[in-house]
Formats: sequence, C-alpha cells, structure tokens
Amino acid sequence: MRYMLLIHTDEGAELEAPKDDLTKMSADYTAYTEAMKKAGIYLDGDRLQPAHTGAKVSVRAGKSEVLDGPYAATKEQFGGFYIIDVPDLDAAVVWAARCPGAQHGTIEVRPLWEMTIG
Repeated sequence: MRYMLLIHTDEGAELEAPKDDLTKMSADYTAYTEAMKKAGIYLDGDRLQPAHTGAKVSVRAGKSEVLDGPYAATKEQFGGFYIIDVPDLDAAVVWAARCPGAQHGTIEVRPLWEMTIG
C-alpha cells in the first residue's frame, strides 16, 4: 500500500540554524532516502521551497481567490514529502520515525487513496 510521509518543520528554525547543522541534516536525508531505495519502498519524494514562495487557491461562488503564503499562524510548515510502498500503516510509521525531520518536527503518515479509473 502506498503512503505519503508529510514532513512538517519550523522554517524559521532552519533559517537560523548553523550551516554545519544544515549540512548534517542534508547528509541525514540523503542516507534516509538511500535506505528507502535499498529497501525497495521509495516511490517519490522532494523538498518544498519555503511557504512564502507559494500561493493558496480556492474558488468561491465561481470566483478564484488567491492567498500568498504563508497561510496559517503555525510553528510548523509543510516542507517536503516521501511516497513509499509498504505493507501497512505500522511499517509506514516505522519509516516515518526514521525520517530526520521527526527529530525536530512532525511526520504525518497518510495512506494514498487508490483511485480506479474507467
């Protein structure tokens, strides 16, 4: 079953972190990604640009509304994701706990909706 690991982190803390810490975190993520690939569960993943670079779009009464980011007064922002293919939620949670982002943020684990077309 496919799961998305949504990485929520404090962008402000990352901006203030010493360069050595960011270098180590980058190496940790590289190792984590390689471990997923070696285990055969990695499907996709990427880091997102900071929240202020995006936009939130909704349509109300047929009219588009666009809000530039960030969107909510929260400590953590959605900073990246992985999509993995593992047997069950328990296995996905084990991989989420191994994510470097879990040490300083939160990893949300969500099953993907298996859509059937036609």
